[in-house]
Amino acid sequence: MEFPVAAEAFADHLEKVRRLSSATVRAYRSDLRDLGAVVGTAALDDVDLETLREWLWRSTQRGDARSTLARRAAAARSFFSWAQEQGLIELDPSLRLVAPKRGRTLPTVASQEAMKRLLDAQRDAAESGDPIALRDHGVLELLYGAGIRVSELCGLDVDDVDLDRGTARVLGKGAKERVVPFGAPARAAIGAYLTRSRPALLVRSSTTTSALFLSTRGARIGSRAVYTVVAEALSPFVGADTVGPHALRHTAATHLLDGGADLRAVQEILGHASLGTTQIYTHVSAERLTATYRLAHPRA
Repeated sequence: MEFPVAAEAFADHLEKVRRLSSATVRAYRSDLRDLGAVVGTAALDDVDLETLREWLWRSTQRGDARSTLARRAAAARSFFSWAQEQGLIELDPSLRLVAPKRGRTLPTVASQEAMKRLLDAQRDAAESGDPIALRDHGVLELLYGAGIRVSELCGLDVDDVDLDRGTARVLGKGAKERVVPFGAPARAAIGAYLTRSRPALLVRSSTTTSALFLSTRGARIGSRAVYTVVAEALSPFVGADTVGPHALRHTAATHLLDGGADLRAVQEILGHASLGTTQIYTHVSAERLTATYRLAHPRA
């Protein structure tokens, strides 16, 4: 079997059998297509360890980050392991493929005071009654209040949100469903959006939709639109030029731990499969504590 054909079959397997998210499948496809530029139409059996090393070397020469190299090596190992399981190859050429370890960087996190000022400003803007301002206020309050992913927010339907209980039913990675709580400010913002904004946005579309948050044209809001909303609102408060919805997720997790939340409870709220993924936020909290100590303690 030629490499491009096998790569597409693997992507279909990830989507239909393993039921990975569309973003993850796109990432695998992208990495394997990049490898395909080196392999060409060669048969799968003709791809060896040297070919894979040359591929990563070319990526290095382009100036790709260590995290990109590590991700591509992982994609190659996953693909060739699958190919061997399917009987497409006899030997797995990626077993000895080594990529640089990912450099661990702490996520961007806004302070509690910055979040208060940001959300107060969004609330004031929403009081004008502008449908988009009302929607954006609801989006920001829910992203921060529930710590959900942007894909989870975009996938929400009206019936997924229980304002009386202050919970949202979201579909996370691997099509795993969970219920997450959110607080009174998010309940108020979403309630105002549902009564004063969503009906006005819905009439802009020729079709009806069950989506919770709508675009300016009345359709289900997309991740790019949410990214723009968050970036424009959050950038002035965190001092970074490019911050997206995930920064609010990082911030929510860190503030939960700062407030004394149990690490496993935060893991469940965020929908992390591994506790190790959640533990990055303990490092953020430790960094913030150390910074505060050095500023405040006379013997620091």
